[in-house]
Amino acid sequence: MTQRAPRVVPSHGILAGAERVVELGDLGSWRPKLVASDLDGTLLTADGVVSARTRAALEACWDAGIPVVGVTGRGPRLLDSVKAALDHRGIAVLSQGGFVVDLERDEVLRTVALPREQAARVVEAIEDVAGQLSLAVEDAAEQGEVGTRLRVQHGFDWPYPEAAHLMHRGEVWPVGAVLKVFLRSATFDQDELLALARSVVDPADAELTHAGLGFIEVLPPGITKASGLQLALDRYGVVFGDVLVFGDMPNDLPMLGAVQEAGGRAVAVANAHPSVKALADGGTSGHQVDGVARYLEAVLRDV
Repeated sequence: MTQRAPRVVPSHGILAGAERVVELGDLGSWRPKLVASDLDGTLLTADGVVSARTRAALEACWDAGIPVVGVTGRGPRLLDSVKAALDHRGIAVLSQGGFVVDLERDEVLRTVALPREQAARVVEAIEDVAGQLSLAVEDAAEQGEVGTRLRVQHGFDWPYPEAAHLMHRGEVWPVGAVLKVFLRSATFDQDELLALARSVVDPADAELTHAGLGFIEVLPPGITKASGLQLALDRYGVVFGDVLVFGDMPNDLPMLGAVQEAGGRAVAVANAHPSVKALADGGTSGHQVDGVARYLEAVLRDV
């Protein structure tokens, strides 16, 4: 795989609380066998980097024999930035679970695509209740390549500073399957649009979510951060109940829920979406003040 993508990509869609410090108190004696974390708005600063304190906490996990898995919505075209964030160590889950890679072996463990016709039918069903939407599409034919360009409809307002193919609506769809589709509404916010979309789309046809960026995502059915994380756990011989997981947005809910239901620990950063805070077992400081690192330091203190 080539290495052309930017090494640092700024975070977007951050909610209030990014600089709030949370007193953790006594976290008990439970210790994880694996740590999993969302990247944007959780592990990374607003500049898209891992702070020195957070880097030290991640290293402490590895030194204690606790693998760290990054779980992100970023697509494979941004794999280089994910490698940099995770110091080229362990397994990374990208594209909300649709693209999983062993960073140390440079081995792709999963690629999942949605047939173009099926994706188009899902978008049509959503537009029937939400009105016309603008869209961007990640071409599945390019999912093994780093630095490829997203297919973006004129006027979509893509938030990341990356090169993109700007196209008219009729040109955005690729010839073949798609990795995912991004939908933005001029009328509804991301929570409203997601609720509308879920009211008309069967989960057997597509998975729907949002990452706090102002638009929703259409993914292959069954593809979530939980399903992607499961592959990493299988490789490490770890179960969800032994995982400590961090997140901030609705796209993190499947993996947070899987960990929590199995008896692991799900933690929300202070700048998390209300739905994430409602689900999580507890909270930590915001991503701008090393919330993940602060929690890991407390958990590893007696290891």
